[in-house]
Formats: sequence, structure tokens, C-alpha cells
Amino acid sequence: MNYTVLLTAPYMLPFLERFKPVFKKYNLDLIVPDVQERMEEDDLLKYAGQFDGAVCGDDRYSARVLEACSPRLKVISKWGTGVDSIDATACSRFDIKLCRTPNAFTTPVADTVLGYMLAFARRGPWMDAAMKRGEWEKIPGKTLSECTLGIIGIGNIGKAVTRRARAFGMKVLGTDIVEVDHVFISESGIHMTDFESLLADSDFISVNCDLNPTSHHLINANTLERMKSSAVLINTARGPIVDETALVAALSSGQIGGAALDVFEFEPLPLDSPLLKMDHVMLAPHNSNSSPTAWERIHWNTIKNLVEGLGLKYEE
Repeated sequence: MNYTVLLTAPYMLPFLERFKPVFKKYNLDLIVPDVQERMEEDDLLKYAGQFDGAVCGDDRYSARVLEACSPRLKVISKWGTGVDSIDATACSRFDIKLCRTPNAFTTPVADTVLGYMLAFARRGPWMDAAMKRGEWEKIPGKTLSECTLGIIGIGNIGKAVTRRARAFGMKVLGTDIVEVDHVFISESGIHMTDFESLLADSDFISVNCDLNPTSHHLINANTLERMKSSAVLINTARGPIVDETALVAALSSGQIGGAALDVFEFEPLPLDSPLLKMDHVMLAPHNSNSSPTAWERIHWNTIKNLVEGLGLKYEE
């Protein structure tokens, strides 16, 4: 029996020729649209009823889309970990399996957070820019061991960031809405505290929680007011966790010291965004997951989840 698969995961598309023999082996016919960042709701609706399985990135599989795609759609295999763009409740209602790869990007994302902190603490990018302007300027820096890091969300990535920060001698504060393993707390030396205290006491604040109804705009005008005027906000999680308008206002007024952002409320970041003109902000195009080793593992696990979700036996 042949199944049809809608493949829209941007990270897999450049390597599609490698995977075509695997899809052929399982009698899977592909529909491969032109995808830049993600498929929006209306984009997906054009293919409703035409596919049995999906391999997707951050596509907007809303309840409306899922209803239109059922009952034919049997499985959505997400490339990566985060499934906040997919209505999981609707998947259950329409008997659609939702699969992902847990712990997919822990190492590269944790490295990215440390890279941002080192850049701001040691002032590397700013001295480099000054030198290239012909200026011999010794911009004052500090060591990470002089700084306190606050981590919002102590999951796999939050734990990995903690371990790296502690290796640099940082004091680490953590907060989470779920209980964190006491063994990790005692072994790592992290100090669990409440959200308000973390905001007030941290030199760097790293957002590493999931995007859900409790975390949407968790960082907003009120919470930004509670941060140190020298503090730097780092977001490598999901854009909508941070109220971008409020962040721009806080950065413009000097309410906080800087920001490092890999994710945004609207992606790609609009070219008229004030963030693009701010000297005390570091930006990246949702790329903290970059790692050949991680990607390779996720490519194959995503295919495995798809095949098994269609009720077929996957062979290594």
C-alpha cells in the first residue's frame, strides 16, 4: 500500500535526495511544497485531504487545519522538539499521532547561551567593530565568575546551561513551574528561587522554557521593570515568550542593558524592526539548533516516527 506524505521541514529539504530512497522503500509518495520558514494555516489547507502523513517544521497545524486533513491524516512527525505550533488537543480529537524528537537541540542551544554571555561579558563583538572602524578602544569587560545567571525553565536545555555556567564559576538561579529533580539541584549547585527574585538578582537571564499559555509574554513590561538596568536578556526558546514591543521599549529607554535573541514573535524578523538598529542587541535567525550531529540524528528519528506512525515497521 502506498501512502502520501507532505514534507515541509525546512532543515530536511536541502538533503531530500539522500532520503528519497528511504521514502521509496516504504512506498511513501512525497508532496514537497516550496517552504521558506514555515507553512501557515492557509498554505496547509491547500493540501487538506491529500496526504496520510506529514513531516513538518514549525508549521501552523491548527484545529481548523487538522479537521480539514482528517480522517486521512494519520501522523504528524515534527522535525525537532517543540510542538507549540501544532494543536495537540485537536490531534487527539481527530486521532492523529503527534511525534517529535525530545532533547533534540540541548547541546547546541546551551552552547549558544554561553556564547552570548561570553560576548556580552568580554565585549568581543564591540571591540572587534571598534577596531574595524579604526578605533583603539579598550572597552571594559568582566568575567562570567563575577556574574549571576538566571534560568527560566530547568528542563534539558536549562540543565545543560546550568552545567556550563557553573563550570565558568557563575552563580546560577533557576525557576520553573514544575518541581526540579533534587539530585540535579544538589549536584549542580543551582539555587532554585521564585520568578521575581530571579529577575531582580540576575546579570543575565536566559529563557529556556516551553511556549504554552502560561509562558506567552512571560517577559513583558512589568517583568522587564524588575530586571537590573545592566541585565542582558537571552532568548533561545520561542519568540512569543517575550513581548517584543515591551522589550524594544525597555532597550530604548535603558531599562535593561541588552538582549541576545535567536527567536522572535514574527519570523523572519521584519526589516523595519527597531531591534536591527540597536547596538546593544545581538540577533540570529532562529539558528541556535545548528549542529550537524544533532541534525543528522533528528533527520532519521523524524523519518522513523513517520514510518511507525503510519503503522509500518521501521528498519534501521
